[in-house]
Amino acid sequence: MKPKINHLIWLALALAILPVISLADNLPNQILWNKDGAEMAYIPAGSFEMGDHLDNMSSALPLHTVTLDGFYMDKTEVRVGQFKAFLADSDYSWGGNWDSVATDSPTDDHPMIYVNWNDAVAYAEWAGKRLPTEAEWEKAARGGLDGKRYPWGDQLDATKANYAENVGTTTVAGSYAANGYGLYDVAGNVREWCQDWYDSDYYDSSPATNPPGPGTGSYRVLRGGSWLDNTYYLRVAYRVNNFSYPNARYYYIGFRCVSGSDYP
Repeated sequence: MKPKINHLIWLALALAILPVISLADNLPNQILWNKDGAEMAYIPAGSFEMGDHLDNMSSALPLHTVTLDGFYMDKTEVRVGQFKAFLADSDYSWGGNWDSVATDSPTDDHPMIYVNWNDAVAYAEWAGKRLPTEAEWEKAARGGLDGKRYPWGDQLDATKANYAENVGTTTVAGSYAANGYGLYDVAGNVREWCQDWYDSDYYDSSPATNPPGPGTGSYRVLRGGSWLDNTYYLRVAYRVNNFSYPNARYYYIGFRCVSGSDYP
């Protein structure tokens, strides 16, 4: 009688001879995040040119190559309804006012505003995500178009973003066309909190791979411009005056979240 070999051993032998395939090669381009129901898009690993030499934006210099791991990012800014669900499901004490929110973000599908950096972090932690680093935000906003001023190219286009009060308030999240990675409103609607402390000279010494931002600071980075900002703030590399105190709440600031390549 032939000796029996445990089926688990056979499975191990079979797996050992299969070609090794990177997990990143099999990740879906879009996922639905279980906790907050957010649609998320995959931003592939790789290098891009961070910064901008145009129009003497000194804080966006030097132009430098940054390499990032792949990650997922919310396709839209966090909506009012999602933030309400977070508050209902947690013991977090938000210091804002719903009447103020309703003035410029009147429905559950509008971007959440009047959130400070700490509120955004608390939401992200509840959802099992985090805020994007400044480098992650810029790569994602570019949508694969390196060296361009805006997420869609070099020419300003009023049909592609809510800015400079061309609408007069926020618009429902995702109202404008997505960029090359499937992200909405990375230019205009509301400025977005990033994880990093702000340092105008950080690019002079930032790491080339997965830069985490300065270790300390007084302000947190904002990116993307808002419904009342001029065209400078819409530029994917814009950093001048694009920061605020972590405890600041304004009607033109919101956020979106990211996660690494692991997902539920």
